[in-house]
Parts: sequence; structure tokens; C-alpha cells
Amino acid sequence: MAEASPRPRDPLLLRAQKLVRTTAFRLSLAYLVLFAVGASLALGTIAWNARRVLDAQIVSTIEAEINGLSEQYTAGGLRRLISTVERRAKEPGASLYLVTTPAGEHVVGNVTRVPVGALDTPGQIEGPYGRGSEGEGAEHRAIMRIYTLAGGFRLLVGRDTQERERLREIIGTTFGSSLALVLGLGVVGGWWVARRVLARVDAMTETARTIMAGDLDGRLHVGGTGDELDRLAENLNGMLERIGELMRGLREVSDNVAHDLKTPLTRLRNHAEAALRGSDSPDALRGGLEAVIAEGDGLIRVFDALLTIARLEGGDPRDSFVPFDAATVAAELAELYEALAEERGLALTVHTEPGLILRGNRELLGQALANLLDNAVKYGGPSRAGGHSMAGDPSRAGDPSRAGDFSMAGDPSMSGDPSGAGIALAARRAGAGLVLSVTDRGPGIPEADRARVLGRFVRLDDARSRPGFGLGLSLVAAVVRLHGGTLALEDAGPGLRVVMTLPAAVAG
Repeated sequence: MAEASPRPRDPLLLRAQKLVRTTAFRLSLAYLVLFAVGASLALGTIAWNARRVLDAQIVSTIEAEINGLSEQYTAGGLRRLISTVERRAKEPGASLYLVTTPAGEHVVGNVTRVPVGALDTPGQIEGPYGRGSEGEGAEHRAIMRIYTLAGGFRLLVGRDTQERERLREIIGTTFGSSLALVLGLGVVGGWWVARRVLARVDAMTETARTIMAGDLDGRLHVGGTGDELDRLAENLNGMLERIGELMRGLREVSDNVAHDLKTPLTRLRNHAEAALRGSDSPDALRGGLEAVIAEGDGLIRVFDALLTIARLEGGDPRDSFVPFDAATVAAELAELYEALAEERGLALTVHTEPGLILRGNRELLGQALANLLDNAVKYGGPSRAGGHSMAGDPSRAGDPSRAGDFSMAGDPSMSGDPSGAGIALAARRAGAGLVLSVTDRGPGIPEADRARVLGRFVRLDDARSRPGFGLGLSLVAAVVRLHGGTLALEDAGPGLRVVMTLPAAVAG
């Protein structure tokens, strides 16, 4: 026998279940329960205190009447007491009165029934009583005081607790209706809040689905209210922007690797073919193999640079951070590049302040500064044709015999150079941070290209004919980001200023 297919669930019921399962609705119900408990405790305390006040007033009234009646008895005897009790018992809303003989026989009063044995024990009691005008079935409760008069006569004065019971009923009714109203408003309010929150979450979820489907340009909607969902959306949009940049960078890197590494691989193959053609001559064969090895070493340095940049962007080297003097690193690199700068007809000047303590990786910062100086030496002269700068080549860093691929920016410290041809390396304190800058008087980088040249394998058109792969500035930018700083390329007129702003080490 074939099984019956399951009945489709009601969409309205599904939406209601989804709404009830939301955190906003559950929080609303939780706050509602807490409010209801708090309101119950508050009203209960009010009712209890109101009962205490009423009981105290009843007892005070009873005591006053007993004192007055006992004085009447003392002054006029039993006859006067009976007359006074009779008159008071007939008044509207009168208290309860009863006078009995020492044997317990009724003399006068509007009370006919009291608890058994109540008259035998003087003092205050609370219990049922009956009136003479009412049937046997009618029974009320009262607070009563039994007082023994001279001669053994007993006097009972009391007050009905009906007012107290009525107050309790009023408070109970008010509490019940108020609680029902609060519960109703709470459920409706929770539903309304949960629906608004769920609508925003559903919109964010739908946007996330489109992004996961491949639309990396999609962004979460920000309502502008500044609430937690807006803050979440802003942070997620920032994360998506960063992911988009990385994906675009990955595509650009793939394209650039395919284009820029094709040339050295072609040269490597040509050197190998030349070596084979000259295999009859040991010198020709040796020269060809040396050229192949040189090209291979260049490719290895490129891939080492790529691995270094990836490691820096991953943040792995942070564990090796130690405090060191950035001014000392700058001075050592300036001394290394001074001779090469002089060969190029450039004056290398150094301006540092003492005690520039930075917490970071000394070798990585040195490599970044070496990249900047290396390329400043090559492009540090006055502007000349075909002198557009580009991203540097990290494979040349630290080797003054090799030149890089981009020009440096100018520095105010070079204003004293009458020839206008020079390089300035500066290290100084700026507020709570440190500033390291390299400046030259080269042709500079056009403003429109300054952000682009920070990417990997980015080289400007005029530099395509020069050696290099366009990884130098990318490595510098990665080092600066690793140290929590910022990198800026500024116009020096003429030339450019490359400025690294890094946080100083905290004393202690």
C-alpha cells in the first residue's frame, strides 16, 4: 500500500513558528515575565501593607471604644452601659457590640453568635460572628476585643473585616486586569519587534546568499539607526570589501604572474637553447648555464618575495616582535647606500631623532627601508624622459649594486640641496607614533597611480623596459600593515615622499 504524501504545512503557521523562534521574540517574552513577576511582588506588597494599615486602624478604633464604654460603666453602672451600647448599635455602619452576664447570657448588643469559648478568654481575636437580624446561615468575620468589666460582666467590641476583604478583591481584580493588559501588550510588542528584526535579518540573509552565489559586489543594507544590526552590517560590509579587494588582487596577481613571468621564463629557455647550440665550446656552454642559473635565481627571488608578502599579510611574524631603535636601522641603511648614491651623483642625507623605539620585526622593517632606498638611488635624480616610477623589486633590496623600480617622494629636509638632486632619509617622532620617510627629486608617481602601485606585480608603462617585477611597494605596504601603521605616497614637487607612520613602543 502506497504511503500518503505529507500534507503541505500552512505558510502562515510556518511564519508564526519562525517568528516565535527569533531571539527578539524570546527576549521580549523574558522581559515580559520579569515585569509580570516584579509587578506581582509590588502589588502584593501594597496589598499586604494596606491590610496592615486597616487592621491597625480597626484595632485602634476598638481600643478607643472599649475605653469609652468602660468609663461609661464606671460612671453610671450597668444601666448606663446598656443604654450607650443600645444607642451605638443602632447607628449605620456601627461597630459590633455585645454585653453578657458573668455566665455568658446575652444582655444587649447587635452580636448574637461568637466562636465557642471566645468570651471566656479576654483579649483580641479574629473569627466569625452572627447578627441578630440575619439568618443562621449568614456569617461574617470580624476583629473583636473581649473586655471583663467590674462585677464579671463581659464587654465585646469589634469591627467587621468586610472593608479589608473588599480592598483585597479590588486589588486582585485590578492586578488581574492589569496583568492581562500587560501580557497582551507584551505579546503584541514582542511580535512587532521580532517581526522588524526578522525582516532585517532575512534581508541580510538574502544578501548573504547572493554574495555566496558569486556577487561579491553585494553589500548588506544599513538602516542608519546606529543600532547593533547596523553596526553588524557595517562590519560585515567592511569584511566583504576586504574580501573583494583580496579576490580582485588574486585575479590581478594571476594575470600579472602570467604576463610578467613569461618574459624571464622565455629568457631562461633562450639561454638554455644558446647553451645547447654552443655546446662545442666549453666557455659558451658555461656562459649559457650561468645565464640560466641567474634567471632561475631571479625567479626564486620573486617567489620568495610573494611568500614573504603572503606571510606578512597573514600576520605570522607578529610573534617575533621585539623593541628596537628605528633610528639605528635607518642610519645603518643610509651608510650602506651612501656610496652608491654618490656614484649616481646624488647626495644622501639622514635626519633622525634619538630614542625612536619601535616594537616590531627589525629585519622586515630594514627590508622595507632598503627597498625604498634602493629605488630612490635609481630614480632619485631630476626628472627625465621615460622616468615614470613603479612598484619596486624586493629581489634587489639590500644590494646597492642593483636598482629598483620606483621613485621616492620629496622631503622638506632637501630644500637645502641647491642642485635639486638628492635623497633624504628621515626618522622622527610624531605624536604617539614614529615617521620614517624616504625622499628623492625623481620624476615621481602620478597621483592617480599611487594607490594602484601598492598592488603586486603593478608596474607603470614607462618602467616595463626596466628590470623588476613590481613587488617592492607591495612588500613595503605589507610590512607597514603588519606593524599596525600606514603608508602614504605624497608629492614633493618635484619627486615623491614615501612616508611610513608606525606606532611607537609603549614604555614599560
